[in-house]
Amino acid sequence: MKILRTPDERFENLKDYPFAPHYAEVDGVRIHYVDEGPRDADPILMLHGEPSWSYLYRFMIPPCAGEHRVIAPDLVGFGKSDKPASVADYTYQAHVDWITGFVLALDLRRITLVGQDWGSLVGLRVAAENEERFARIVIGNGMLLTGDQKMPGVFKAWRAFARWSPIFPISRIVDSGTRRQLDPEERHAYDAPFPSSAYKAGARAFPKLVPTSPRDPAAPACRKAWEVLEAWEKPFLTTFSSGDPITRGGDRHLRKRIPGAKGQKHTTLRGGHFLQEDSPGEFAAAVLELIAATP
Repeated sequence: MKILRTPDERFENLKDYPFAPHYAEVDGVRIHYVDEGPRDADPILMLHGEPSWSYLYRFMIPPCAGEHRVIAPDLVGFGKSDKPASVADYTYQAHVDWITGFVLALDLRRITLVGQDWGSLVGLRVAAENEERFARIVIGNGMLLTGDQKMPGVFKAWRAFARWSPIFPISRIVDSGTRRQLDPEERHAYDAPFPSSAYKAGARAFPKLVPTSPRDPAAPACRKAWEVLEAWEKPFLTTFSSGDPITRGGDRHLRKRIPGAKGQKHTTLRGGHFLQEDSPGEFAAAVLELIAATP
């Protein structure tokens, strides 16, 4: 497997991203992560989605790291993490294995999972398959799909674009998924991990890895994870946004099926798909309130 590594100078002096880099190696792949806050505190694991990286959580990390250890890794293929060069190198199971290996390498326990987009698709699998390491879950604009759900037309268009478009403009994609407009420095930061199209295999791969058929290779493992989640009594909070055409309504589905969601202070935040850009303070406050209420 050919692996690309974005030059460090691409990440120099990024706006609002002062965090020191940390690295863990999992199965020969280097994973970058932000690690802020007290090292002896219970961790908040923030997982980003497509096609962003830990930069997405830059406004949420400082308030959460006051009393908690905040860990925000870059998924393989994104950010400062290694980038396998072929789309074929990426599978749903590989991403689950990489993040599982990451959690084990850092020996994280009593984790509060915060997941959005693919951070939910991966994170919910990892939590269900390593239940003893997770204390609570917060999901914003995310889901665990089994291929049995009907997918909206906007997702089908997005999947076709990722596969066939001759250009794949990362920062423009992120900007199109926010209510506010990213400024030039922020767009630069989202483009930083990708010096050329050769580095974008992971970003290109993700849409086609979403289970859209009951016969999808990932469907059995996702159904097994749902068996765990349907018996999940630990705190489970939804913080979906008001303006995401892809995940709209998914919060009701999660609250209906997961016992730990009962009685929680679920909230709808202002924003588009990338609610970390539109309502970071409110998102962080919801996470902290859940932790304080469920020690």
